Amino acid sequence: MDKFFSVDICGRTEHLPVLPLPSGVNIAFFNLHGNVELTEHCAKHIAERVSKYKPDVLITAESKGLQVTHCVARDMGHKFYAVARKSKKLYMQDGIEVEAKTITTGEIQHLYLSAHDVELIKGKRVAIVDDVISTGAANAALERLVAMAGGNVVCRAFVLAEGDAKDRADVEYLASIPLL
Repeated sequence: MDKFFSVDICGRTEHLPVLPLPSGVNIAFFNLHGNVELTEHCAKHIAERVSKYKPDVLITAESKGLQVTHCVARDMGHKFYAVARKSKKLYMQDGIEVEAKTITTGEIQHLYLSAHDVELIKGKRVAIVDDVISTGAANAALERLVAMAGGNVVCRAFVLAEGDAKDRADVEYLASIPLL
C-alpha cells in the first residue's frame, strides 16, 4: 500500500491505508481488529459520549464494531449488548432480519438479530455503536432492527464519520475522514 490518510482520533494519530471500493471510490480503511490499544482508546471516548444518553443497551453490527462495542459496554457497566449478525446462525431461527446495501460491499446484505437480543432491546433505550458511518445504510438497518424489536434508538456513536456523515446532527463521532 502506497497511500495513507492520517487522522487524529482524540489525540491518537492513525495512518489509514487508502483502498479502492468496487464502486471506484477510494476510502481510508479503518480496522480495529486485533488492535487492543486503539480499540480501548476509542471505546473510552465513545463511552464518555454515549453515557449522557443513558442507554439501557448497546447494539452493533458484526464484525468491525464488535470489539469497540464490547469495551464500551464494559466501560458503561452493561452486562450484555446486542449483535446484528450478517448470517443467520442455527440459534437465530426465531429472530428478525433486515436488508442493507452499504458502501463497503456495494451489495445487498442481511442483518439478523436473535430472539435473545430482541428481548434484550424490547422496551429499552438503545445506543448504536460502530466503527464507521458513511452513507448511513448500515446504521439505518440497525435502526430498523431496533424498531422491529420494540426498542428506542437514543444515540448513534461511531469512531469515524466518513464523507458527508460528519455533517449529520444525529450522530456522535470521534473524528472524520473524507471519501477519497
